[in-house]
Amino acid sequence: MHQSGEWIRAGEAVSRFLQLIRFSHTIFALPFALGALIVAANGWPSLRILVLVVVCMVFARTAAMLFNRLIDWSLDQRNPRTASRHLLISKSGAIVLLAVSSGCFLVAAAAINRLTLILAPVALALIFFYSVTKRFTSATHFFLGLALAIAPIGAWIAQTGRIDLAPIVLAAGVICWVAGFDLIYATQDYDFDRREDIRSLVVKLGIARSLRLAQLLHLLTFVALIAFGMVAQLGPVYYWSMPLIGAALFYEHRTDKLDLTGINRAFFQSNAFVSAVFLIAVCVDRLR
Repeated sequence: MHQSGEWIRAGEAVSRFLQLIRFSHTIFALPFALGALIVAANGWPSLRILVLVVVCMVFARTAAMLFNRLIDWSLDQRNPRTASRHLLISKSGAIVLLAVSSGCFLVAAAAINRLTLILAPVALALIFFYSVTKRFTSATHFFLGLALAIAPIGAWIAQTGRIDLAPIVLAAGVICWVAGFDLIYATQDYDFDRREDIRSLVVKLGIARSLRLAQLLHLLTFVALIAFGMVAQLGPVYYWSMPLIGAALFYEHRTDKLDLTGINRAFFQSNAFVSAVFLIAVCVDRLR
């Protein structure tokens, strides 16, 4: 019975940790990294590279989320939407886990090839940098996009050992995609951000214009995904998936009422669908 109780407490601790770092959001960036990896390999990559890329993705994102939580620790406590975050894990525990996840990312990246070893600290610095941008720029949404856009570029480098045009085009699409849905997500913090003098395009432009900008960004995302297919020389199956992605992006902007339910629908359902369809299309094109 005593051992069972320890397992339950351990399970609850893991659950709180995963909730803190929003582990479920990994589904957004990971498919683009895996898609870039498969295109770069022109088929299945080796099991070693595949595992190392996934490990790098998970630990880099974990480190980024922990850094974000630590930077915003007191700020989150004042925001009604995030007020309970600090109760999920102790601050000292978050610091230890940040150090561990950062170290694991660097070790995994170093095990891939020379260029990933050199660029790994740069990538870590960039994804950490996003968390402080809200203090001095309203373009913070684009820095979040940049943080996620590193994933497909890193996966491409892991496979090829070099940087090419195709992953850069895909990364541009990811930047626009993430910035667009982050603008939608940020509308729920409009009043709090104004009160706390937090820099955000939603505060600077207002909700209506921010949503129009999000529409433009997602249009550019659609264009970038088509351009990626052209540069990477993908086949018809990839292009046949584009109407599905376009429909999902359009659906994301059909939220008539900006309540939490509508935002979650846009944030989770549409974006998870976009990334999943992209990965499936790439897999069918390159693995058949």
